[in-house]
Amino acid sequence: MHRRRRTALLLSAAIVAAPLLTACGGDARPGAAAVVGDQRITVAQLENRVGEVRSAQRAAVSDDAQYAQVVAKSGTLSRDVLGNMVLDRVLRRAAQDAGVSVTRKEVQQMRGGLEKQVGGAEALRTAWLQQYGVPPQRLDENLRLQLEAQKLGTALGTDAGKPAFWDALAAASKKLDVRLNPRYGTWDMQKRGRADVRTPWVREVTAAARQPA
Repeated sequence: MHRRRRTALLLSAAIVAAPLLTACGGDARPGAAAVVGDQRITVAQLENRVGEVRSAQRAAVSDDAQYAQVVAKSGTLSRDVLGNMVLDRVLRRAAQDAGVSVTRKEVQQMRGGLEKQVGGAEALRTAWLQQYGVPPQRLDENLRLQLEAQKLGTALGTDAGKPAFWDALAAASKKLDVRLNPRYGTWDMQKRGRADVRTPWVREVTAAARQPA
């Protein structure tokens, strides 16, 4: 397999399937799912993106039972989608800081190569939806993300996923002052992923309720 295509698939598994960026203090503004720089990702925008994924998932299965199974397997979809929306902005800032850009022609070339690899356009759309939760209308957008990550790694003299790559993303995240609505968890740069808000009092109350009177 060509190195570029192999890298693209690895990137998809690493940064598309789950949010991977940054912990910053403070809460998002009221009505916002997240704040990235001077841009708000509103709850309505997030719900619209989640709806795109659910609609695509529903169209891809033949009955209600299958769809229920798909939904059950993607219970963190809202948080995952929000993570990807944040990642898109942070990665773009890191790429800009490194002088990296991606053309539409490059995106189409990558898409064409992947379509040949997996057996056609429909097969690629299905694979990205099933494996990474990317609906068909967001495929090119996601491939641009992959190319930006590849080019950023090259500009930094490293590979996407290596420490220097994450350092660049962390620096971009800090500049953008990413803030996440606690409803969707927190960002933890040390863990390189989304973390749920810890609620130890739930365990304490549950344990107390189990004690004999």
